[in-house]
Amino acid sequence: MAKEKVCLAYSGGLDTSCILAWLIEKGYAVVCFMADVGQEEDFEAAKKKALKIGAEKVYVEDLRREFVEELCFPAIQCNAVYEGVYLLGTSLARPVIARSQIAVAQKENCVAVSHGCTGKGNDQVRFELAFYALQPSIKVIAPWRLPEFYTRFVGRNDLLDYAAQQNIPVTSTKSKPWSMDENLAHCSYEAGILEDPNTTPPDDMWKLTTSPASAPSQPEDFTVTFEAGIPTKLTTSSGTTTTGPLELFLAANALARRHGIGRIDIVENRFIGIKSRGCYETPGLTILWVAHMDLEGLTLDREVRALRDQFATVGWSRCLYNGLYFSPEREYLERAVVAAQEGVTGQVRCRAFKGHVSILGRSSDTANLYDMSESSMDEIGAFEPSDTTGFIAVQAIRLKKYGAMKADKGERL
Repeated sequence: MAKEKVCLAYSGGLDTSCILAWLIEKGYAVVCFMADVGQEEDFEAAKKKALKIGAEKVYVEDLRREFVEELCFPAIQCNAVYEGVYLLGTSLARPVIARSQIAVAQKENCVAVSHGCTGKGNDQVRFELAFYALQPSIKVIAPWRLPEFYTRFVGRNDLLDYAAQQNIPVTSTKSKPWSMDENLAHCSYEAGILEDPNTTPPDDMWKLTTSPASAPSQPEDFTVTFEAGIPTKLTTSSGTTTTGPLELFLAANALARRHGIGRIDIVENRFIGIKSRGCYETPGLTILWVAHMDLEGLTLDREVRALRDQFATVGWSRCLYNGLYFSPEREYLERAVVAAQEGVTGQVRCRAFKGHVSILGRSSDTANLYDMSESSMDEIGAFEPSDTTGFIAVQAIRLKKYGAMKADKGERL
């Protein structure tokens, strides 16, 4: 009788290598799936490693362009951010990974998919909600939620011991046990010594970016061109121009990385209710996000921006963070964002310097809502200052009533 087949999301790291061996130990035939979403990974070595452990097949799917075009750029259009600081680097990659894994599982007639997400994290929710939306009948094997697995492997040291027993080579060690997740948008670090929120991350932890203290002593200027809120061109002060979604994103990453831009260290609220300390490097996405937000000041109507900020930005970001990308509400919110971005076209001149990106200027030939004559303090222009008297009087009506009420109660404003 043929063994039941499982499609495992495989990274080549400690957890998924041990899970691969464990699934084989449990009697499954395993097809490994690897997603290239821009992480610096030796995919050929990981493929050989999986086959050596016992995988029947290994798929390596290049999802970088899809990741940038379908997730990263819409996130920029939306000014997506979670809890005011996290640019959703991990969350953004999950939908394209899940969609591709389900496609491989269907191709291989797998009865189940499996992953290495922990039972306390957000990714288990993100992946599994995506799996069930994409293929409602799919079975999910989540080892870190199975007592027979997590009682056997209580922590990373147990996994390291198991890997040694199974002759599985790993890069994680007992002296540096933090976990990493990397993609084109960012790299995240958590666990190990980082679980103490008052522990300063060691300098050698940061993988992507130059330390701001060691970054070049000369700033680097660049210009980002947007069309309908989407980055379309990146031009540096040296005259290099990059177009094309993936190529532009890679160029933005390279520029931001050498200037130490995009590091954050936060404690966030996970969807499942646990607070988590995470360190993130998000270089290229940070400078594109900052430039886009600035251009909106010039090109986006005040009320449209307010509605987008209050509802679409918050709602879309929450959908991505909580694993609800394949949901009707995300589709609805994204349509609203696209409509709001129709006029966000122009150029933003920026400067990268020692961990920071600053704005030097912005312009738009097609959607400029800024009138320099109206705004000037040196000329009246088409604006009639006396009109403001009536405007203030109308705005003051309810405040006068409120002030009078407080006075009658003897309460201090």
